[in-house]
Amino acid sequence: MGGESTDRSTGGSGGDSIDGALLADTLSAVEATAPLVHHLTNDVTTSETANVTLHWGGLPVMADAPAEAGDMAAGADAVVINTGTASTTDVDAMVDAGRRANEADVPVVLDPVGYGATPHRVESVGRLLEAVAFDLIKGNAGEIRGLAGEAATVRGVESVGGGGAGVSDAARALAAETGAVVVASGPTDVVADAERAYELSVGHERMGSFVGSGCMLASTLGTVAAVVDEADGAPASTTEAALAGCAAYGLAGERAAEGDPAGPASYRTAFMDAVAGLASKRPALDVASRVDRA
Repeated sequence: MGGESTDRSTGGSGGDSIDGALLADTLSAVEATAPLVHHLTNDVTTSETANVTLHWGGLPVMADAPAEAGDMAAGADAVVINTGTASTTDVDAMVDAGRRANEADVPVVLDPVGYGATPHRVESVGRLLEAVAFDLIKGNAGEIRGLAGEAATVRGVESVGGGGAGVSDAARALAAETGAVVVASGPTDVVADAERAYELSVGHERMGSFVGSGCMLASTLGTVAAVVDEADGAPASTTEAALAGCAAYGLAGERAAEGDPAGPASYRTAFMDAVAGLASKRPALDVASRVDRA
């Protein structure tokens, strides 16, 4: 689970990168398998996360009731756990779903929203990390630094001054500790396993202009993690899947900005359209120049 290294990708200015065809192959694998992605997620962004999963070609389900969360997880192709609005009862269901997914060898993604902002969030995420083996952990720079044991400031659910130097080291340390692949999102995204860390220069500043973009990245990562080794050309590891997912997500953000939408609501619609466009056309874009070994 998680943490796998890969020899598939070479080149790029940092000595390691992702193959130019990986993005297209990953999206083709999603189309071929239509993975069922079970979400136990943030009440604020349920619609956004369901729709972005659907637009990539996955099948979203939001079955967070304690009576069925575990059963749904056991039959899913991936599980995304987001603690943005989690009550104690919600965390109970998340623990059950995560354990059942582990038993069924279903990949599990954790989005520890607002980790560090309150004792409840710290305790809730701690419970999950103790009970569940996560394949992938995605957070903003402040959340990842906090989880790695570093000083970080999170106000509400937003990272405050948590970026900059050292994020890659924190992500790699957290990956080594948990066995998960770690994604730290920000102006430059970081993807790390226990052996390597990559920095991706993709995306657009307008991606932060609407609520839910971080949660939608977690759903994107769950969708691509579901197809690891599941189809011809599919990612060979969770690390590859995370690289492809971050690249695809950032490129969609760039494409959405090309028409200069009038405002944040228009941009959000353009972003969803860009996701669907990339998923349907699956261009073999060369993103090697956007990725550096950290």
